[in-house]
Amino acid sequence: MNWSFKKYLIILCFLPVLVSCHNEMGEQTPLEVSFCLPIQGASPSTRRVIGDPGTYEVFDLPRYVYLFVMKQTGDTWSVWRREEIKMEEEDWIATRYAGSWMTRGDSIYKSKKPIEFLLGNEAPKGRVYAICSNKKLKFNTAFNSVSNLTELMDWKFDSSPDSIQENLQHIYSTPYNYKNGSGDYYCTFDCSSGHSFQIDLVMYHVASKVDIKWNVEESKRIDKNTPSNGVRLTYMEARRLFNGYAYCFKPMKNELASLPESGYDITDIVTERDEGLWWEGRTYFYTIPYYVAGEPNYFPLQMVMCTNGVNKAYGYQLTLKQPMDTSDVFVPWLRGNFILTQPLENKSETKTIDE
Repeated sequence: MNWSFKKYLIILCFLPVLVSCHNEMGEQTPLEVSFCLPIQGASPSTRRVIGDPGTYEVFDLPRYVYLFVMKQTGDTWSVWRREEIKMEEEDWIATRYAGSWMTRGDSIYKSKKPIEFLLGNEAPKGRVYAICSNKKLKFNTAFNSVSNLTELMDWKFDSSPDSIQENLQHIYSTPYNYKNGSGDYYCTFDCSSGHSFQIDLVMYHVASKVDIKWNVEESKRIDKNTPSNGVRLTYMEARRLFNGYAYCFKPMKNELASLPESGYDITDIVTERDEGLWWEGRTYFYTIPYYVAGEPNYFPLQMVMCTNGVNKAYGYQLTLKQPMDTSDVFVPWLRGNFILTQPLENKSETKTIDE
């Protein structure tokens, strides 16, 4: 046997192995998923991004990410891959968005290292869903037991602990009804081509921002030693906010049977001790939007306000009905502006806010 024949024999022996490896890799679709959070940039030219209620705030970056990759078999969507990911602050970087779901150049926080998968090509389509939070979340169903799209759409996180208010503004998810140009869910990809996919998963707040301003007309202002024909705001409270399990991916579909008689309260927004706030001020907080069965077009926000030192038990109890379309993609940003010209009467009222 001469060396030339040996060389060709060696190549022929290894050729089936090389072909086998190529075919095996050809049956896999590489998928890389990065997480993106809309933020307000430092530049005055950067606008608040569509759908994101947070602006000019300091947000705690997520530390816990719950990620699902779904596959379609016929008319059924089932869980293909899942990852529960722990992140640290240094795993995020502030940058500019270059994808297709926001205006290019908008400011985002993006995960530095993508999550990588190799997916088989047995399914023509895939989808990616995720929810992330600064604090570990508790769910109505265990993460590992969610198996199909119906269960995923019914997946909820617990918003009942007292500490949840501090975390609500730091929870983001992928809204189920955010559509791409062809009318499909916006984080859908096609595996049949065998191409690799890189998805920048843009995530949005699940809680509404409530932005409240108050002002007592200057000519009506009094201090506590002045006769009571004037006005000073001495107490404000947000009352009976949503308190329970809230949808992860359907943030506009939360429902209660009736106005809650109990729930999460944010007390002492203004107190009589806050002399600097008697005349004017501004505050904000986050809450889960919801509607009451039978009135799906309104999100009720309940407030208690007192003037001139009245005890909150006898305060002016107001329910503001904010128009809300439950088919909207993004949670609303609610704004209230109270102008006080006379002492508040101690009664309960319901008012519909004009759009």
